[in-house]
Amino acid sequence: MTSQILVKKSPIRRNSWLEKIIALIAVINFCLVLFNISYIHWRDVYLNEIPILTQLYDPIQGIEPHRETARYLEQVNKLQEQITQNGLASTEVEQLLEKLRFLSNEMIEDNPFAGANKSGLLEKIKHDIRDRVGIRSAHQAFATFWSQEHLAAVGWQQEINFFNTKIRPLMNYNYYRGIDINGKFVDKFWQIDLPFVIIFSLEFLARTFYISRRNPHLNWLEAILRRWYDLLLLIPFWRGLRIIPVTVRLYQSELLNLEPLRAQLNHDFVANFAEEITAVVGVQIINQIQEIIKRGEAARWLLHPETRRAYVQVNPVNEVSAIASRLVNLSVYEVMPKIQPDLEALLHHNIENALKQIPGYQQLNHLPGLNHLPTQITQNLVNTLSDKAYGTLVNAVQDPAGAKLTARLSKNFINALDVELQKPQNLQEIQSLLIDMLEEIKINYVKGIAETGVEKTLDETQKVQRLNN
Repeated sequence: MTSQILVKKSPIRRNSWLEKIIALIAVINFCLVLFNISYIHWRDVYLNEIPILTQLYDPIQGIEPHRETARYLEQVNKLQEQITQNGLASTEVEQLLEKLRFLSNEMIEDNPFAGANKSGLLEKIKHDIRDRVGIRSAHQAFATFWSQEHLAAVGWQQEINFFNTKIRPLMNYNYYRGIDINGKFVDKFWQIDLPFVIIFSLEFLARTFYISRRNPHLNWLEAILRRWYDLLLLIPFWRGLRIIPVTVRLYQSELLNLEPLRAQLNHDFVANFAEEITAVVGVQIINQIQEIIKRGEAARWLLHPETRRAYVQVNPVNEVSAIASRLVNLSVYEVMPKIQPDLEALLHHNIENALKQIPGYQQLNHLPGLNHLPTQITQNLVNTLSDKAYGTLVNAVQDPAGAKLTARLSKNFINALDVELQKPQNLQEIQSLLIDMLEEIKINYVKGIAETGVEKTLDETQKVQRLNN
């Protein structure tokens, strides 16, 4: 059993350079698809390591700075500027600190991080502020942190530096993502994907046209289905499934060697299903034979081949008669000469036992000059009988009249056997025995498959294939 998991490479490669280019374009497109799918999850990493990337790609995902956290950070920037210009005790600084205390309470109550599924960041911020000022209440901790007394006592430069290094990065992770008219998050990846889809569409149409021209018996739908997996490159959803056409194209363009993987997949597929399929096929065949026997068709099929209906003959020969004739010839010309000494020994034994029963035969051994006579008589009888019997068989086979008589004997034997088989008691008994025998074969057949498995057979098959290659 063989199963092709992956599409085979065409034996004739035309425009292989073009196929390689299209395959590489498909790889680039799939990499962009993976990047788009994973962007939200890895955005924090990109923001830290490659901030310019987030500036370029945030608009594609409809991401913009969250209004509340952006305003909060803007107030901190103004506070730092006012303290630098006017000092910590100025009225402007007090107003900004009061505004920050208000924004802190608002942030704690409204949780602007929830929309981006980053509520954990808010908990981290509250924990750091509470730990910084030593107050368990988040509201009171923020109120204390943004007070002139605390900043003056600890040092405003130190606290502002703490905020900028510990709190600001956490707030920068927060964002707002727009919602479209369908109630889904904005995703403008289609703008990046569109040029690739156009390329794949043109290539798909050209390939479909080529397939339909090369195979005139195929209509356009059938030609399209020959490369059904390429349709995954054209649809704007389930983009992750593009791994299928990308892998196939890399394999067909010989940019990626998947032969070991394909061989292993075929092996695993066969190993998983061959046992069940083999058992099902074997049981089905035995069940059909049992049904034929139950309907009484087996004897009629063998004894009267001319009555077979809907049965395909591969040649005009009556196989049963031909086999019987061949067996007779083998028996007469090949087997009998080889076993003739054994037959003569058996005849000698039986004739000698029979002669011993004749009165006076034993006394011949005691008469002078006649003691070898019984042995000679027995040997002559054996030789005569065996030679005559073998000669009769040979003449019967070679003689046309003998062959005719043999054929008549065979025909009459078959007719007589047919009559006896049609008798209810004989037919029922033979059918019951045959059905029971097949049932035993079926049970032991399935049991044997389950015990031995197919791994050994698969290994032997692969060994033969390697020798042939």
